[in-house]
Amino acid sequence: MNSPDLYLEAADWLVISVYLVGIILFGLRFGRDQKSARDYFLGSKNIPWWGVGFSIVATETSALTFIGVPALAYGTNLAFVQIIIGYVIARIVLAIVLVPHYFKGEIYSPYQLFSDAFGPAARRTAAGIFLIAGTLAAGVRVYVTCIPIQLMLRTDKWVQGGGGILAAILLFVGLSLIYTYAGGIKAVVWTDAVQFVLFLAGGVFTLLYIPQLFDGGFQEVLSKAAKGGKLEWLNVHFSLAMPYNLWMGVIGGTVHVMSSHGADQLLVQRVLTCKSVADGRKALLLSALIIFPLFVIFLLTGAMLWVYYQQFPLAIPIPATTAGVSKDDYIYPIFILTAVPPILKGFLIVAILSAAMSSVSSALAALASVSTMDVIQGLWRSERSEKDLLKFSRYSTLYWAAALIGVAYASREVPFVLNAAFALTGLTSGAMLGGLLTALFTKKGSAAPVIVGMATSLAVMIVVQLETNIAWPWFTLVGATITVLVAVLMRGILSIEKPDDESLK
Repeated sequence: MNSPDLYLEAADWLVISVYLVGIILFGLRFGRDQKSARDYFLGSKNIPWWGVGFSIVATETSALTFIGVPALAYGTNLAFVQIIIGYVIARIVLAIVLVPHYFKGEIYSPYQLFSDAFGPAARRTAAGIFLIAGTLAAGVRVYVTCIPIQLMLRTDKWVQGGGGILAAILLFVGLSLIYTYAGGIKAVVWTDAVQFVLFLAGGVFTLLYIPQLFDGGFQEVLSKAAKGGKLEWLNVHFSLAMPYNLWMGVIGGTVHVMSSHGADQLLVQRVLTCKSVADGRKALLLSALIIFPLFVIFLLTGAMLWVYYQQFPLAIPIPATTAGVSKDDYIYPIFILTAVPPILKGFLIVAILSAAMSSVSSALAALASVSTMDVIQGLWRSERSEKDLLKFSRYSTLYWAAALIGVAYASREVPFVLNAAFALTGLTSGAMLGGLLTALFTKKGSAAPVIVGMATSLAVMIVVQLETNIAWPWFTLVGATITVLVAVLMRGILSIEKPDDESLK
């Protein structure tokens, strides 16, 4: 490296370019057999369960996770692993309890289950919440991901005057859009599977590489990490606030993932592409087997990075931080840029790009599916041909790509929106899970009780976030409980006010 400003060499750019071209061409090949909305949004329901399992993990492991989880361990310790215990438990519960409901008929999203129980109004309410929350959360995730990636790809050097972040946003959304638009969910799932392998390899490489920089190898690095408190992970003290504790993980983490993997189209859509209940269950259980060691790898990477930077100084200064990104979030990217040899550096950047593109393509597929099948299709006055529906589905994908770009770019100027959007998933996840549980496990009836329950949950959760110090892993449990209680209570009140005909005889 000739100067601190020369971050990438020709060999690194070659690796990155080959990946980008290769993943797009790989995704495009799935567009040849798209003939209907069923093909586009459900992948013809013939995708192997193991591919779906990899895709589930890739979808929930964004570039922000790839960068942010090591940063979390770098700044604190391994306590976040307690939350991952809940992530595993939730998948087992969902595989047993919820997956069978997704294969009762032709289901395009979990919001169809609202319609089966309470009618189209409930379905559109749930779909609307997902579309608003999903767009804001995904758009902000793109923005925050592009901040450290802008540092690595140096898009700020391509476009002066603050346009570098826009260049990075357009790059990721645009490249992900190409194969998502053409190949639909099948292209998304299979590119996710490839991208999962790449960022897993990146994490494993870093974990093996850092100890090689010390004379004592693994033993020295782990010993220093332990002495620095970086390997501590268990906290059995119950608390609704931070720091992370075992109860927060086992209870809060479990309920949180029951919503994200059971009531959020972003991840449920993958299960819906399986051909049977058995395959859907195996896909979720495979993701349960993978997610724990994957996060352990990233957490240990962060602990090792702390050891590394206790001995070696930062080669370049940490850039000015912004809302949603802490100084620790730059540690891993800076390590990749300054401490990893060429070519290997390119492969690690590819791993981060893989996680970023996986998140974008998954969001596009989910948003297009819900807007088309849960909202727009029900408003059409006449039947549309499969060709017309497929065409509209692709137009929807284009629309949501533009929406993600708009939200991502707007986030750079409005820190409040940025912070609110990150919390929005926690604010809405309880309402969505509570509404789904009400739809599945209570009697069919009017949509009003569940709609009021979900609205009440959203209102209360806003107050909880602004006025209390309750930590985010508890949000879903609180929100779901409020939704169910209000819906059941209101249904009871309505049944008293309107007795059935038998009671009047």
